[in-house]
Amino acid sequence: PPGDSYGVLPRPCRALVLLNPQSGAGRALEDFQAVVQPMLAEADIATTVFITERPHHAHEKVRDEDLSQWDTLVVMSGDGLLYEVVNGLMERPDWVDIMKKPLCILPGGSGNALAASINYYAGNDHVAKKKLLLNCAFILCKGLHTQMDLVSLSTASGKRFFSFLGFGWGFISDVDIDSEKYRRLGNARFTLGTLQCLAKLRVYQGRLSYLPAAPEQGTPPSPTDPHTPHWTVVPEEEFVSVYAIYQSHLGTNLLMAPAARLHDGFIHLFYLKAGISRVALLKIFLAMARGTHLDLNCPHLCYVPVRAFRLEPRAATGIMTVDGEALACEPVQG
Repeated sequence: PPGDSYGVLPRPCRALVLLNPQSGAGRALEDFQAVVQPMLAEADIATTVFITERPHHAHEKVRDEDLSQWDTLVVMSGDGLLYEVVNGLMERPDWVDIMKKPLCILPGGSGNALAASINYYAGNDHVAKKKLLLNCAFILCKGLHTQMDLVSLSTASGKRFFSFLGFGWGFISDVDIDSEKYRRLGNARFTLGTLQCLAKLRVYQGRLSYLPAAPEQGTPPSPTDPHTPHWTVVPEEEFVSVYAIYQSHLGTNLLMAPAARLHDGFIHLFYLKAGISRVALLKIFLAMARGTHLDLNCPHLCYVPVRAFRLEPRAATGIMTVDGEALACEPVQG
């Protein structure tokens, strides 16, 4: 599209591949060697494979190491490892320059939302599993790269995270975390988790406010200034779920924000108001496979593109997630 600026990786190209052998069904290393490596060799991309041995291993490596010998960093795992890498890079003193180094995602987890989103932005048909891996490896071989928005999340206790996918609270986050125990099932873990969470549907109380994404409004007012008049407060204070997503896909089979693009400057905010029936909620999830959930015109489902959002839970109940990783429940702003 006009306005997008693309870069191209050099040839020959040197890639650092960060791989979690435990991710998804535990086949990431085999899949990398069998599917990806031969393609990269053909494309003149030399790889150094770094296998993570524990949580935060990749975070520490990209935070502390000299990365100048590589042209690109490739993450072969689920979204969780990329979240570690992004936050590790953002902790470096030279983050401004290092964030210009292209990142690549190759799906190797049970949650591969960013890979599914990039496949969608590239204009490819909806695919999953090996076909999605092939498509993403092919994008790496072509070497095209472009910019991506990150969202800065700040919590009341003073923590700050950088997020590339989404922030959630309530039903959707419960599904994500409760279904961890079924990760060997791959994508089916989310289906099973959804059915289990539907059975014990809960309501979460809190205040949600946002800065609407007005076109051509210039610099958005400072979200931290409490006197900013442009904050819109959602009148309801009881929710089944709140999810702020900045990519198209929440999972391989969940096209949540069909309008989203890699750097559109928007946070796509969805919230489900209390009072929705289980049947209506299930219908929304089934429609989300094709991205047609907004066409159902469900009165409990609201969608608004925003520049910033603030969520203040009434009590510390429910799990919050950032890019699929669990957070303690507390007031947060993105």
